[in-house]
Amino acid sequence: MVVHGADVWYNRRNGMRGSAVGGETGVSHEKNGGNMEERFDKQTQERAVLVGLNADCFAEEDTATESTLDELEDLLETAGGFCTGKVLQNRHTPDSHSFIGEGKAQEVRMLVEATESTMVIFDNELSPGNIRALEEIIGVTVLDRSALILDIFAQRAKTREGRLQVELAQYQYLLPRLSGMGRSLSRQGGGIGTRGPGETKLETDRRLIRERINRLEAELEQVRQVRRVQRERRIKNSIPVVAIVGYTNAGKSTLLNQLTGAGIPANNRLFDTLDTTSRLLTVSDNLDVVLSDTVGFIAKLPHHLVNAFHATLEELEYADLLLHVIDASDPNREEHIQVVNRLIAQLAKPETPVLRCYNKADLVSPADIPVGEDVVALSARSGAGCQELLQAIERALNHARHHVVMTLPYSMGGQVETLHNNARVIGVDYSAEGIVVEAILDDILYGRLRDYVTKEC
Repeated sequence: MVVHGADVWYNRRNGMRGSAVGGETGVSHEKNGGNMEERFDKQTQERAVLVGLNADCFAEEDTATESTLDELEDLLETAGGFCTGKVLQNRHTPDSHSFIGEGKAQEVRMLVEATESTMVIFDNELSPGNIRALEEIIGVTVLDRSALILDIFAQRAKTREGRLQVELAQYQYLLPRLSGMGRSLSRQGGGIGTRGPGETKLETDRRLIRERINRLEAELEQVRQVRRVQRERRIKNSIPVVAIVGYTNAGKSTLLNQLTGAGIPANNRLFDTLDTTSRLLTVSDNLDVVLSDTVGFIAKLPHHLVNAFHATLEELEYADLLLHVIDASDPNREEHIQVVNRLIAQLAKPETPVLRCYNKADLVSPADIPVGEDVVALSARSGAGCQELLQAIERALNHARHHVVMTLPYSMGGQVETLHNNARVIGVDYSAEGIVVEAILDDILYGRLRDYVTKEC
């Protein structure tokens, strides 16, 4: 529940409720319940009021709702913070100065004081001017959703590639905000000799950040080049790529662990895995695939992150099959499916087949899960349904593949190189009758060489 306005606040995690102006606060509630360790944790964590704006002029994916504020609370907890209250403001249009209007900002200030909060986090993206105005009115640090997600990514990235991508996204987010501050300071001047060292330092900062962005982009281009070489080898060896996609915390890493024994951390929190993990998966005797985990998607995913993680997300563009992992028990399941579908349409090839994997199916009624050839119900944690998933992967990828042994006349020796380049060659032998090749072929090669097939495996 979210109360629309700051005169009353509510926190869904622990039921704390009180008045924003001189009324009962969460502190008194904490004294009446919970153990000492929990109270100490809440006192030492960053305490944040969450604010969202639902404006008529916003697109559906940009507006704030009760469910997106709940998700923002999950993000805050993932970052190590604690939600003290929420405010959802309804307006026709955002205020150009303070975004939610000065009166509502004053109410948020009183809520911050009443709950002894240390920051305010907005569910919407704020301009540099909005942030400055709100910090002046409220008196504490103001962040937006993008800044919070970037902070989580900075905590989670472990590999060099992941850290490079996060750092690039942070600088891309910071640069226009420094520029806004520079323009503000220049307006305070008004002539030669009036611009002090503040603006000079900002100009220096902007130049250094641009240089750092260029270096990071160059380093990430090297990463992409390595991926291209790896991809070309996979294509040459005819190994299909299956990419796991889905909303954050849907169970993608758990599924990868279950199928391949990858052993990567899989905790019940948002963005637990940022660094891409790829493993070879034997689907059947006739089919091996490279299974790749990807960063989880989320509503209002900052475009800085999409751009910075292009080296990772481009795996979707070259994938032969996508596994869209869906949390079957998610109360906002359909909205989250649409978020992922939009990003798949943006990042993947249009014709790429998609298997919808309804994870945590053991937590819902079978009637709540759709039925279809491209749908699999499973539990990644227990392994239930994973065999059916492997069969569905084979149907999607292997329906056009043929495991055969063929004998080619020596006059067709050039076809051996063609097979190495365009099929998966298991073995080559030379006999009196000709060149004996065991290989897995697609429909095109199979049709061309069908007359030379001596055995179908």
